Amino acid sequence: MTGTRWLAEWAWLPEHAEPTPDVLIETADGRITGVTPLTAGTTPAAGVEVLADAIRLPGLTLPGLANAHSHAFHRALRGRTHGGHGDFWTWRDQMYGVAARLHPDTYLALARAAYAEMALAGITCVGEFHYLHHNPDGTPYADPNAMGAALVEAAAHAGIRITLLDTCYLTAGVDGRPLAGPQLRFGDGDALRWAERVSAFAPADDHARVGAAIHSVRAVPAEQLATVAGWADRRDAPLHVHLSEQPAENDACRARHGCTPTRLLADHGALGRGTTAVHATHLTSGDLALLGESRTGVCLCPTTERDLADGLGPARRMADVGSPLSLGSDSHAVTDLFEEARAVELDERLRTRRRGHFTPPDLLDAASTAGHAALGWTDAGRIAAGARADLVTVRLDSARTAGVPPVGVFFAANAADVTHVVVDGRPVVRDGRHLTVDVPRELGAAIEEVTG
Repeated sequence: MTGTRWLAEWAWLPEHAEPTPDVLIETADGRITGVTPLTAGTTPAAGVEVLADAIRLPGLTLPGLANAHSHAFHRALRGRTHGGHGDFWTWRDQMYGVAARLHPDTYLALARAAYAEMALAGITCVGEFHYLHHNPDGTPYADPNAMGAALVEAAAHAGIRITLLDTCYLTAGVDGRPLAGPQLRFGDGDALRWAERVSAFAPADDHARVGAAIHSVRAVPAEQLATVAGWADRRDAPLHVHLSEQPAENDACRARHGCTPTRLLADHGALGRGTTAVHATHLTSGDLALLGESRTGVCLCPTTERDLADGLGPARRMADVGSPLSLGSDSHAVTDLFEEARAVELDERLRTRRRGHFTPPDLLDAASTAGHAALGWTDAGRIAAGARADLVTVRLDSARTAGVPPVGVFFAANAADVTHVVVDGRPVVRDGRHLTVDVPRELGAAIEEVTG
């Protein structure tokens, strides 16, 4: 068993209100094997020799961060859709334009660069909400899972783990309108055929897992929700769903089914501990109760929700009823979980005109432990013996973080302050540079290919 020792200037250990100084972290075969705080005069068994060969990590070392909700191809839209008028629905038309131009090779190139950008930001695992399944005209590729395979390969190249949330997307609205135009490539015909296709995809790589997603109650007819939920339940796989992102979705669901989307999902067995509701912006008190009672998680994507003028979800009330909170970058308006985390607190301040809704450990949990759990990686997201050896070091001497106590990092740092990233014991980022991907160059080339 080969091992590596890391000496963190500061490390944020589980269940600690603040970071701990001078922590020796020992790893082997992708796992953390020992965590020893040295400030109390303790030394590891081998004494100074062990410390002499430890790799120094100046700054604050966190557990790996989890991006629980990503649409990788949306990275091509950054800076292109933000200055106009309109709402989510007008933005969606621009998004469809990019979706129509992707094929497995261009998707691989774009996702590889987007995932490498995530690694630079301290993200060690991504949940990819994937619905670009087929050719633009809706016909399957020779390999029906070619697009999903491209995403799994892209994550491997970038050095991060992935949960491919293969998404069932069957109709264009709650009224059952058929898919048309750019949406044709999303559909499998019905939920049984979706299940058949996704069941045939079993990545052999240890860095990848397959979960399920219901795109929304707009996109999966009520009578087919249970098929998707049952598929995930039988495999103990995570199930994600866009929920109440827009008031129009709620209105259409009430008109069609006489209930809210949350109630519809509950009635068809799609809520529970294995489910994560994404956005959950426009909820009733009854919806909150259903989510909490079922212990359904909620993934908040604040930078996307404000960019698309979606509104502010009731984050504190969600947490209070028992829904674990995780974070996602969604449309990649920015790729920065520090920004997403502090926005959870700052958005609550805007809503209530009061401060102090979430503690720094709460925000760390959403960005790490809870996010990994939402993606099915319950052995990641904490610096503790037995956990996956994911380490993210943030500098404390940048223009943003100089003079900031380590506990304040989520209110001061951004992705550019990440210096070192280790995933499953393997260095992926060193001194702020990705070790295998030229991220700016590859992002530029990949985006030009699908937008130029």
